[in-house]
Amino acid sequence: MPIGEVARLSGRAASSIRYYEQIGLLPEPIRVSGQRRYSDHYVRMLAVIDTAQRAGLSLDEIKILLAAAGGGKGANEELRGIANRKLAQVTAEIERAIRIRNWLEKAAHCECPDLGECALFG
Repeated sequence: MPIGEVARLSGRAASSIRYYEQIGLLPEPIRVSGQRRYSDHYVRMLAVIDTAQRAGLSLDEIKILLAAAGGGKGANEELRGIANRKLAQVTAEIERAIRIRNWLEKAAHCECPDLGECALFG
């Protein structure tokens, strides 16, 4: 199928698909008379990329995951490894956001006459 059809089916812009090929995230498709021709497999790979991006994975992490996908169990091991690393990062970000929220809640009710005397800054 042509790139326009893959773009329509995947909800991705054709320019995104070409970019993914350029950076090696997607393999180069076959060409017929100079035009890219894609199999249904590309639509599935684009769905994997979309889901992984929404889960917070970087393109580099997704590239590792897709590279392992051809090897069967290796993909599951890569997925678990990436997920565990990402989970630790997200947990740390949530904890930081909670600390910020708590400080802001206290600051929203601060009645100190002077910031120099405010316990929030010391």
